[in-house]
Amino acid sequence: MKPVLVVQGVDSVDEVPGLAQLNDQAEIRCATSVDELRAALPGAEALLGWNFRADSLREAWDSAADLRWIHWGGAGVDAAMFDELADSDVLLTNARGVFDGAMAEWVLGMIICFAKRIPETLEYQSRCEWNYRLSETVAGKRALVVGVGSIGRAIGRLLRAAGMQVEAIGRSARDGEPDFSRIHAISDLHRHLEKSDYVVLITPLTPQTRNLFGSAEFGAMPAHARFINVGRGALVDEEALLKALHEGQIGGAALDVFVEEPLPAESPLWKAPNCLISPHMSGDFAEYQTVMADQFLDNWARFLADEPLNNLVDKQLGFVPAGN
Repeated sequence: MKPVLVVQGVDSVDEVPGLAQLNDQAEIRCATSVDELRAALPGAEALLGWNFRADSLREAWDSAADLRWIHWGGAGVDAAMFDELADSDVLLTNARGVFDGAMAEWVLGMIICFAKRIPETLEYQSRCEWNYRLSETVAGKRALVVGVGSIGRAIGRLLRAAGMQVEAIGRSARDGEPDFSRIHAISDLHRHLEKSDYVVLITPLTPQTRNLFGSAEFGAMPAHARFINVGRGALVDEEALLKALHEGQIGGAALDVFVEEPLPAESPLWKAPNCLISPHMSGDFAEYQTVMADQFLDNWARFLADEPLNNLVDKQLGFVPAGN
């Protein structure tokens, strides 16, 4: 009998580029709701989580007795992580590597927007006002990247190519890194926030990193520093961020992720001073779904051949360790 593959987050196989080629290799079941997922999981050996935001797997887990492998369609796997999965023998892989370049470009773009005062330029243009003013240079500025996974490293490489001085925060300190001048331990975060012009948050969301940035962290940053979050909204105490923006504790923020998504229209973040908002799009580019599907198909072939899978997540850590 053909193995059963459940695709969570789509109504049809055709919604995932190239997946129809597996019709001869697998029985494919699609599910978009908890009830559909619960009905689809019995007998299934593999699950493709196409909607990385969906947390329905937790509620349907009692039907997943035969599951051996989950591939999650996102770099972050926080929506798929719960104690029963973490304690099980089910393998978990993710889309690590797909979004790295696009997210690095987005971060550099936001830095350039701040340095070259692009939002002000657009505002003056909308009012037909000729308002000469000086801008800042990017080269020579200090960036601190909080998170040293593949996306953080891609950000580090691109910012260094733009002439910035780039250091990073990881779980432990280490030298000799090709993408950063140095990686500092998370215990030294405040000391290095004090010296940064730009702070980029891209660490995974885990119980240890939830609300990593709050009043103390924003208070440690220089008043001119800009904060950029491309990780997860729950990494940040949004009330503390709002206070820091309104009181001038920091120079600005560029936010692509939020505690609640879509960001409600009544959220005060929309109108916070010097705040750039985008709808969780920093990693998405025109062809990303094809690239992500190809990554899954490669791992599917490995799964059928009983070969080691790429991007294997350490379920206790909540991310793919370096070298995997």
